[in-house]
Amino acid sequence: MEKENYTELLDKVTQMIIKTRTKLREPISPHERLSLTLRFLASGQTFEDLKFSTLIAPQTIGKIVIETCEAIIHVLKDNIKLPMNEMQWKKEAKQFKELWNFPHCIGSIDGKHINITKPPGSGSYYFNYKKNFSIILMAIVNANYEFLMVDVGVNGRASDAGVFKQTKFYEKLESKSLGIPESEILSESCGKIPFVLVADDAFPLTENIMKPYNHNTLKRDEITDYRVRGELLKTCSVY
Repeated sequence: MEKENYTELLDKVTQMIIKTRTKLREPISPHERLSLTLRFLASGQTFEDLKFSTLIAPQTIGKIVIETCEAIIHVLKDNIKLPMNEMQWKKEAKQFKELWNFPHCIGSIDGKHINITKPPGSGSYYFNYKKNFSIILMAIVNANYEFLMVDVGVNGRASDAGVFKQTKFYEKLESKSLGIPESEILSESCGKIPFVLVADDAFPLTENIMKPYNHNTLKRDEITDYRVRGELLKTCSVY
């Protein structure tokens, strides 16, 4: 993290994590609390490991991390904003075309397993196909790798498609209440093309979600169609 970004974040959370000084001892400063939390989030070190570099008891570290994370969420939650009307979605699509030569793309969606320690009594509920225990972070990012939507907490056994269908975003996508623009003509050779989110093979193919053919079962005519669509997209990108 750049020094300027760290200083800005520290200024935002200080009033929420600062502790009152007592006659018995000095409180742990906001700077120590924030740097400790960021180190934990970035490295994945255990509280036991962190006690040696911070000289803070593991039990105290656990409380600090939770309190500081809650403060970070509170001050930064408004930085993640999902476009809510056609003009905002078209602005995202314009960036994808300019930066990645992909017209009518409004976001990229995928899931990420976040490894966790197995919760007591949870059995295999959080056990995933990678042989780890995890929860899943589902996210949509724009052309600049900035988050547009984040949903986290579903157990690691679920598939990306299953997690996606549990999000509020999916509900709004199905009800067509997100303000995504209707299909528009890119050029005479292309016809009307919908605005789409790009995803991998784990997601459903819908009007507003584009995914590749499954290469494991790809047929000869589908290979031809896949290549033709790719060339067509390149042609459309010229306009």
